[in-house]
Amino acid sequence: MEKKIIRKKAYVDKTYCVGCGICEKNCPLKAITIYKGIYSQVDFDKCIGCSKCAKICPASTIEIK
Repeated sequence: MEKKIIRKKAYVDKTYCVGCGICEKNCPLKAITIYKGIYSQVDFDKCIGCSKCAKICPASTIEIK
């Protein structure tokens, strides 16, 4: 039986994201972009769930799950 590896991803609560761009600048894989200057958007194909963005977010709007 083949085991499937499930990776955690970053999820942004767009309600509270202030669009500061700190997560975008610090993502090692450039998986985050600021959508229309309003909030962060995660590219799940690039995100490896390292949690660097969640740790650095000043508004605490990013969760790794």
